[in-house]
Amino acid sequence: MRHVIALDVGGTGMKAALVGADGALLHRARRATGREHGPDAVVDAILDFAADLREHGVEQYGEPAAAAGVAVPGIVDEANGVAVYAANLGWRDVPLRARLAERLGVPVALGHDVRTGGLAEGRIGAGRGADRFLFVALGTGIAGAIGVAGRVEAGAHGFAGEIGHVVVRPGGTPCPCGQHGCLERYASAAAVGEAWAAASGDPDADAAHCAKAVAADDPDAVRVWQRAVDALADGLITAVTLLDPRTLVIGGGLAQAGETLFTPLREAVRRRVTFQRLPEIVPAALGDSAGCLGAGLLARDLLNSTDRTEVTP
Repeated sequence: MRHVIALDVGGTGMKAALVGADGALLHRARRATGREHGPDAVVDAILDFAADLREHGVEQYGEPAAAAGVAVPGIVDEANGVAVYAANLGWRDVPLRARLAERLGVPVALGHDVRTGGLAEGRIGAGRGADRFLFVALGTGIAGAIGVAGRVEAGAHGFAGEIGHVVVRPGGTPCPCGQHGCLERYASAAAVGEAWAAASGDPDADAAHCAKAVAADDPDAVRVWQRAVDALADGLITAVTLLDPRTLVIGGGLAQAGETLFTPLREAVRRRVTFQRLPEIVPAALGDSAGCLGAGLLARDLLNSTDRTEVTP
C-alpha cells in the first residue's frame, strides 16, 4: 500500500504517522527527542524514528514509504532542506532533509512547524475552503502561517508569518528578538500567564487559570485578559491590512479558552476595521495533530510533484 511518513518534531517529543495515498492515517507513534543528550542526539533520534517508521511500513503494508515530510521548530530553510537554528533543540545548520533522504532512500520535504501546522489547518482543518487565510498560534510565543491558494508562504528568507514580532506597543516590554513591544510579549499564553501570576500573587498561575478567572468575572483577570485581547487585535488588524485574508484561524494554548477568547477578540477586531473587509475568525480544528498532518501533506505534495514530473513527455 502506497504511503508516506509524517513526522512532527517538538521541543521535547516527536509525533509521527504513516499516511495513505488518500490521506488516511494508517499508523501513529510518539517518541522523545532526547534533547537532554544534546543536538547531535536529537538528530540521531529523528533519523532512527524515521527509519523505524519505514520498517513498520514494510512489515505492515508490504513496501516502504514513498516519501517523507518532517516539520521542525526554529528557523528553517525549506528550499535547501536545512534546519538553520532551534534554541530549544540546540542545533544549527543541520542538513536534515539530505540526511533523512540518505537514511530512507526516498524524497523528503522539510518544513517549519507552525507553517506546516497552518498548511494542515488551511487544507483540511478550520480554514478549509478559504483561498486566503492566516493561521496564528498563541503558545509560549506567537507565530503565524500565511495561506495562499492551498499552500503556505515561507517568504524570501523563511521568515514569513512571524506576526509575534510585529510591534504593537512601541517602546514597550523588551523582547528577546531585540525589539520592544512585540505582540508575543503581550498576547502569548506565556505573557498572559506571567501577567496573571503577577496580578493574582500566585507564582504558579498560568493563562488557563486566568481564563477561568475571567469566566468567573474576576475584575483583575478581566483587566489582564482584555490587555492581551487588545494587543492581539492590534496585531491582527495589521495582518488583515497587509494580507486581506478571508479567514483568521487562531490556535495554540490560549485558543483553548474558547469563547472566553473569541467573543471579545472578534469584537475588538471588528472595532478596528475601517476600510478593510472583516475576516471570519475561527478556532483551529486540528489541535496538536496539525503539525504531523501537515508533514504528511508536504510528503504527499512532494510525491504528487514527482509523479507529474515522471509522466511529463
